[in-house]
Amino acid sequence: MTDKIPATLIPGDGIGPEITQSVVDILDALGSPFAWDSQLAGMAAMADGGDPLPLATIESIRRTGLALKGPLTTPVGGGFKSINVTLRKEFELFANLRPARTLIPGGRFENIDIVLVRENLEGFYAAMEHYMPLGHDAKAIAMSTGFNTRAECRRIVTYAFEYAVKNNRRKVTVVHKANILKALTGLFLEEGRAIAKEYEGRVEMNERIVDACAMQLVMDPWQFDVIVTTNLFGDILSDQIAGLVGGLGMAPGANIGTSGAIFEAVHGSAPDIAGKNVANPTAMLLSTALMLQHVGRHDLAARLDKAIDHTLTVAKVRTRDLGGEAGTREFTDAIRHHLA
Repeated sequence: MTDKIPATLIPGDGIGPEITQSVVDILDALGSPFAWDSQLAGMAAMADGGDPLPLATIESIRRTGLALKGPLTTPVGGGFKSINVTLRKEFELFANLRPARTLIPGGRFENIDIVLVRENLEGFYAAMEHYMPLGHDAKAIAMSTGFNTRAECRRIVTYAFEYAVKNNRRKVTVVHKANILKALTGLFLEEGRAIAKEYEGRVEMNERIVDACAMQLVMDPWQFDVIVTTNLFGDILSDQIAGLVGGLGMAPGANIGTSGAIFEAVHGSAPDIAGKNVANPTAMLLSTALMLQHVGRHDLAARLDKAIDHTLTVAKVRTRDLGGEAGTREFTDAIRHHLA
């Protein structure tokens, strides 16, 4: 028996522990390659020790270089920063990978298969913000400064083109707003064009202004294959693309760096349905498939993806948010049953 791969497991908040348990149970049935180190973050960590991102959790991820994370809730007020943003910066997870494909036929959009690659560290999410006073109002003017570096633009675009090559994708669309933000996103477009020349004959490249891209995603989404863009635009467009295939409950996410990777369900913690056996673990399961691919277990990833597809489309076992009647546990059992 081969040695297990050390990995950090963060169950998360709200429905997080339920859908995480679903993943663990299905992976066990699949023959999990991971040795889990369970850690806390979010409100669960606050309740345990007063820190939403404990040092033990950070050290665990630093040790394993690999994590699977359920949805987290960042405490409101108190100066707490976004846990997700903090983790991305801490481990330099520069690439946010958000694939979306149609899993359930019969919706408004059929046969969607789009991968969005989002720069994860720069842009307006650098959050260099401040207020300027005017008259008697100390917060009369709110200012935010974004930045893109040439090195980071080159790295994320290269990642997108390399992803396209490795996954037999035909086209990369560079999305920008260089007509208005001529410096901030003009630099991104400039590097996109330069990188594209290195892949001529292997991967087609085209360009879209972000607002035109948003419109075309709902008019003709089939024209897109791989999209690469900056941080803020990527955040918005990835949720839009998820909407084409049924919403965030069907949307996996991966955050990739040079020395670490965190895989996550990108939806919220949904505390209103926590503990009611109604949560849909699909996004977390799809993220787990990405994690299996990342560690080279493409065989297990393919079996998991096939079981998810069969359960949803052939057996038609679906949770309530997908129009079915199955609870979290019933859905989990069905996928385990259909593992090839």
